[in-house]
Amino acid sequence: MIRAYVALGSNLGDSVKTIENAIAAMAALRGSLFKGVSSLYRTAPVGITHQPDFINAVVTLDTRLPPRDLLTELFALEARFGRQRSVKNAPRTLDLDLLLHGDTVQNDPELTLPHPRMHERAFVLAPLAELAPDLVIPNRGRIADLLAACAGQRIHPLIQTISKT
Repeated sequence: MIRAYVALGSNLGDSVKTIENAIAAMAALRGSLFKGVSSLYRTAPVGITHQPDFINAVVTLDTRLPPRDLLTELFALEARFGRQRSVKNAPRTLDLDLLLHGDTVQNDPELTLPHPRMHERAFVLAPLAELAPDLVIPNRGRIADLLAACAGQRIHPLIQTISKT
């Protein structure tokens, strides 16, 4: 089994409910065991800034799936939740990003690991640090240092959190 981390985000519809339901669905992913979930966070949009705030979280999985197969499962889950891929950084019902798959480092047109922008985004780093405070991201550094470099980004933990199944 390989430890993987997946970021979740939503800013269309009932985003909290969508994230809760997506986490429940991730617990049933083939070849994977659900290990934990961070708190939920409200965050400012990146790129296209004139859109609703996002609700974000990170999930930990132990998986037997190779990275591309896991990504395929995540894309299928996004589609089940009505994800439409139009413009980059557009509003979306559900966004699932494979952040890390063990120590895999890969850079090809279909998949880049670690996720290429995760080290620049507090909405990924804060929930990830909750789950793995001592994590070192390959080719990027310690999560605590990376999160400190994102201190100016608007991110707020939600008081309402989901059960840590």
